[in-house]
Amino acid sequence: MEGTIVHTPRPSSISRFLRNYGVAVAVVLLILIGSGISYSITPLRTTAVLAATLRASTPLALGALCGLYGERSGVINIGIEGQMLLSAFTAFLINAYVGNLLLGVLVGVLTGAVMGLFLAFMSVTLRMDQIIGGTVLNILAFGLTGYFYQQGLTTPGKLQPIPLGPLADLPLVGQVLFNNPPITYLTLLLVALSQYVLFFTRWGLRTRAVGEHPRAADTVGINVYFMRYANVIIGGCLAGLAGAYLTLEQVGSFERMMTNGRGFLALAMMIFGKWNPLGAWGASLLIGFTYAFQTRLQFMGTIEIPPQFFGMLPYLLTIIVLAGFVGRARPPAADGVPYEKE
Repeated sequence: MEGTIVHTPRPSSISRFLRNYGVAVAVVLLILIGSGISYSITPLRTTAVLAATLRASTPLALGALCGLYGERSGVINIGIEGQMLLSAFTAFLINAYVGNLLLGVLVGVLTGAVMGLFLAFMSVTLRMDQIIGGTVLNILAFGLTGYFYQQGLTTPGKLQPIPLGPLADLPLVGQVLFNNPPITYLTLLLVALSQYVLFFTRWGLRTRAVGEHPRAADTVGINVYFMRYANVIIGGCLAGLAGAYLTLEQVGSFERMMTNGRGFLALAMMIFGKWNPLGAWGASLLIGFTYAFQTRLQFMGTIEIPPQFFGMLPYLLTIIVLAGFVGRARPPAADGVPYEKE
C-alpha cells in the first residue's frame, strides 16, 4: 500500500555476534574438540602440536592486525611481508652486535613503524596507488636484507618461554597457554586490545568512519590524514613486532626471505576474519595448526612424502578458505581510495 512504512527487523544480538566472531568461534571450537579427542589418546603429542599452533599463529596474527589497522582507516597494505622481513633483520642485527634482546625487539618495532610512515606518506600525502606503495616496501626490504645479510652471524640468545606459575602445570592448557615466550603472550593481549579499541572506543569509531566514508568524517571534524597516518604507523609497529618474533623468539637467527610469504598469508587471514581482530586471530590459529601439523608429520617420518608437499599445506588451505569465504566478506567502503580534502 502506498505510503506504508516497512520496518526491517534488526538482527538479533546472537546473529550479530556470529556474523562478527563466527570465524574465531568456529576455529577455536574445532581445535578444542579435536584436541580433547586427541589428548585422550596421545597427550604429549597433542600438547606439543597445540603449543606449536599458538606460536606459529603469532606472526600471522600480528601481520593481520597490521593490515587491519591500515584497511579499517582506508589504506591497503600489501607491504606487510617487507615490513616483517626488514624488521626481523634489524632486530637480529641489534641483538647480534649489542647482545640485548629487548633493544632488538624495540628496534624491530621501530623499523616497522618507519616503514609504515613511508607507506602512509606514499598513500596519504602523495596519493600513490596503494598497491604500488606496498610493492615498493616489499622490494626495498628484499633488496636491503639480501645485500646486507652476513651469513654465519649468530645471536647470543633468543627469548625463552616464561611459565606463569602453577597455571603452567595444568593439564593440556598449561603448556599451551601459560608457558610461552613474551611476544606470544603479548600477541594475545594485542588481539584483545585491538578488538576493544576498534569497536568500543572513540579512536576506533573515528578509524572506522575514515575507512568507510572519509568525507563525512571530515565534515564532523575528524582529521582524515592524521587518522590514516596514525593507524598505518600503528600497523607498522605490529608488523615490526612480528618480524622481531621470527628472529628473536622463534628461530634465533636470520635467513634471506625467512618470512616465507607470512605477510601475504596475514592479509588472507585478515580477509577471512572479515576485518575483525578476533576473526583474524581465529583464522591465524587455523593456519598455525597446519604449520604445526606439517612439522610434526615431517619429524615423525612415517609417511614417505616429499617435504615440499607438507610445506605447501598452509598455502593450500589458505586458497581453499578464501575461495569459500572471500566473496562473503565486505571490506571498508573507502579501502584503497585516496582522499583529497576539498
